[in-house]
Amino acid sequence: MSDPFRLDRFSQLHQTNRVMAASQLLDEREDEGDNEGFHMMVTIEGRTHLQATPTGQTRPYQDVLSDHTDDKNDASESRNGFRKTLRKNQDYIRISIPKANIIQAMGISRLPAEWWKTGVAFIWASFNLVLTTVMITVVHERVPDKSISPPLPDKFFDYVDRLEWAFSVTEVNGMILVALWFIQWLFLKHRAIVGRRFFFLQGMLYLFRMITMYVTTLPVPSMHMECAPKLYGDSQGKIQRVLKLVSGGGLSITGSHLMCGDFLYSGHTVMLTLTFLFIQEYSPRTLLWRCYHIICWLLSAVAVICILAAHEHYTVDVVVAYYITSRLFYWYHTMANNQTLRASPHNYLNRTWWTFAFNFLEKNVKTTVPCTFSWPVPIPSVCFKNPCRSYSKVQSTRDE
Repeated sequence: MSDPFRLDRFSQLHQTNRVMAASQLLDEREDEGDNEGFHMMVTIEGRTHLQATPTGQTRPYQDVLSDHTDDKNDASESRNGFRKTLRKNQDYIRISIPKANIIQAMGISRLPAEWWKTGVAFIWASFNLVLTTVMITVVHERVPDKSISPPLPDKFFDYVDRLEWAFSVTEVNGMILVALWFIQWLFLKHRAIVGRRFFFLQGMLYLFRMITMYVTTLPVPSMHMECAPKLYGDSQGKIQRVLKLVSGGGLSITGSHLMCGDFLYSGHTVMLTLTFLFIQEYSPRTLLWRCYHIICWLLSAVAVICILAAHEHYTVDVVVAYYITSRLFYWYHTMANNQTLRASPHNYLNRTWWTFAFNFLEKNVKTTVPCTFSWPVPIPSVCFKNPCRSYSKVQSTRDE
């Protein structure tokens, strides 16, 4: 037969250990400085042994045990009192929620789409592309005849003879890169933000190109080039040339580019470099995607080399085009991806004349755009319903 004294002694020791553990928990919360507004009651077998007031002050467990030694008959009342006290002081329980979750719960996005801004950027790019073709038509009338002004000396041309098929490779590679980027862009989750960045930079680059080709007109880089006849005062003929150039995408492979003068700097190099930079920036850095980056880089690099191999541009045209495109891309994304840099008074990047356009496009983009993908066309929720769900409901009804 068991000894009642030993059982009672074991029960007291067990209860004391549990109270000491609760006291240690409260002491840890006090050390962390997070006990403000904390309310806790420890009840063991109907007895309230330890209390923490809303101000964070804890009563020693010895005093609490002495206060409740003779309350063996009040177990049910203690349990009811604990429930009432908990309901009464439930406002003292504090749950910290991350700020990002609060913003998401309120329906506020740190990366709003704002497609209307993307439309404005698209209009900006289209306007500069059309204006560039108009400028090519104007500059074409000023290009000196190659019999009077022969091509300027170029070091690359001294070592590499002209390859007739090389420029076709350039334009084919360019079309492949643009197609790959367009497909990748369609599957981006934040395609609106990325799209307006691409269109804005494209418009800026062609604006600068339009200025450089107008202020300095270079002679043809090679004697093989055949320029279309000059129209001089024929305005209608010039408009027809502009429309033909725009409809053919400004490509020689389509037979739409027969004019000269758009040498400094290379528009083909601009598109090849800009497309590759966007492909690389807005895609993951996994092994499979790195192989994809290498393929795109090879397409771009081979196309740029073929521009020179075809003697369609001077080497300085390609170098200047690459430098301006890459610097403008890095400049823009440095400002876009650093929130503290935007507001810094010592940020000299904000002194550019196009800062107002940057602030307009990036005003509500409060964080770095992640490389996440989504289906471009929203799928109806009906497609995700479980076909077995209705069957399980019918079955459960029958079982009942």
